[in-house]
Amino acid sequence: MIYLQLFWEFFKTGLFTVGGGLASLPFLYEISDKTGWYSHAQLADMIAISESTPGPIGINMATYVGFTSAGIFGSIIASIGFIIPPLIIATIVSRFLKKFSENKFVKGAFYGLRAVSVALVCSALVSVIKISLINVPLFSETKNFFDLISIPGIVLAAACWFLLKKKNPHPVVILGMSAAAGILMGLLNFI
Repeated sequence: MIYLQLFWEFFKTGLFTVGGGLASLPFLYEISDKTGWYSHAQLADMIAISESTPGPIGINMATYVGFTSAGIFGSIIASIGFIIPPLIIATIVSRFLKKFSENKFVKGAFYGLRAVSVALVCSALVSVIKISLINVPLFSETKNFFDLISIPGIVLAAACWFLLKKKNPHPVVILGMSAAAGILMGLLNFI
């Protein structure tokens, strides 16, 4: 039963994710809330792993969730569920795109999809910020403002942002900086 549910959840995610892997995050949060297969904190870890492994983030996320939920076969089923909708849509669109590429309605639809993509990616950004820099549950318990925000997290995020803006480092350097920041955050939270 879990295999069918994995396939269906990732089929829907693959069908409605427009704009890349980060646009799938709102759907992944919904899957987390609905199924309980993983927590929002585990999703943040999955994002980090998926971003640092080769391949598109969406398929990496589907594979990771499938594996953590139902093992190797679950990862295969979730990945197939995620891949099938875009494959079908791309096949159909490629057949008709040449014929209708100058149609004003087609151009309008593609223009509208840009806005949807931006909104989905912004939603993912807000979700990641809420997980990594803000701790609402702890603040709800203590009512202490300093429990709401992660001062070390904000300092590290600002330092990384400053370094990225100041220089244009190679992507491997960015991954290394992110890994070092994550390890440092883990150590600070452990202490």
